[in-house]
Amino acid sequence: MPSVDDCDLTLPAAFWLPTDDRGIPSGRSAAVEGTPYDFCQPRTIGTTRLDHALTGLARDRDGRAWAHLAANSGSGTRVGLWVGQGYGWLQVFTGDPLEPERRRKAVAIEPMTCPPNAFVTGEDLLILEPGEAVTHTWGIQVLNGGGRPARG
Repeated sequence: MPSVDDCDLTLPAAFWLPTDDRGIPSGRSAAVEGTPYDFCQPRTIGTTRLDHALTGLARDRDGRAWAHLAANSGSGTRVGLWVGQGYGWLQVFTGDPLEPERRRKAVAIEPMTCPPNAFVTGEDLLILEPGEAVTHTWGIQVLNGGGRPARG
């Protein structure tokens, strides 16, 4: 079964959240530039282990931030996840701690309104009073080589 190692990943995030050996955030967000977590431009995942929250999302003119994953199979097809304005964080996971038959077989990208541990730090935490509501939107799109939605 193929792994994500040969896939190209694009994440529109300027910052990543460092964690300790148990995966608990261990400090303030740090710039991705020059780190293994810099996927602002498409690049191959390779051996990079991802189980991190990223923020500082770049957005298009519609206010959406896009993450893309593409297999290097030559098909030109890629999967895009977009998140609307309410989502300021993406949690990205390559499955490294999973059992061997599931390890690095997929990339999980979870839209989040706040970082992990926000109940402790209060960072970007949304607090709704009784009767209040919030709605955020996100979506997934399969794109062909020209960037157009795939048919089928």
